[in-house]
Amino acid sequence: MVDLSRRRLFSRRKVDSSQIRLPWINSLESFADDCTRCGKCIESCETHIIIVGDGGFPTVDFSKDECTFCYQCADVCPEPIFKPKEETPWLAKAAISDKCLAQQNVECRSCGDMCEPMAIQFQLRAGSVALPKIELDECSGCGACVAVCPNSAILVSNA
Repeated sequence: MVDLSRRRLFSRRKVDSSQIRLPWINSLESFADDCTRCGKCIESCETHIIIVGDGGFPTVDFSKDECTFCYQCADVCPEPIFKPKEETPWLAKAAISDKCLAQQNVECRSCGDMCEPMAIQFQLRAGSVALPKIELDECSGCGACVAVCPNSAILVSNA
């Protein structure tokens, strides 16, 4: 029988902290130490946003869809890397870059239309199009705004 804890000593790689990891992970350290990269979370994701990232660790790709916070990834994981569902899933938040069409005076409200918690509000400007503004206290980091942005101007990152 293979001792997985010893096996992981040889296969461990540093986890890139800039990548968005799964919701509800205890910590990046426990994730790096305890994730066996079995792929069960990838298979269980209802929106297919969990992909294989650097070092084979699962990561979230919001260009595909949004996180619905269904908790399936945590439910199927055999390792103790997830917090209870009642806790905050993550501290990730969306940010809008200067590639935003509205910042180039082109009317676009795709991100706001997709934002269920209504964290993206539009500030009216005289003689120009309204600019999106993210209310960080309202943003769940779900990523619904990312895939619909025609200019890839929105990025969700760890707060």
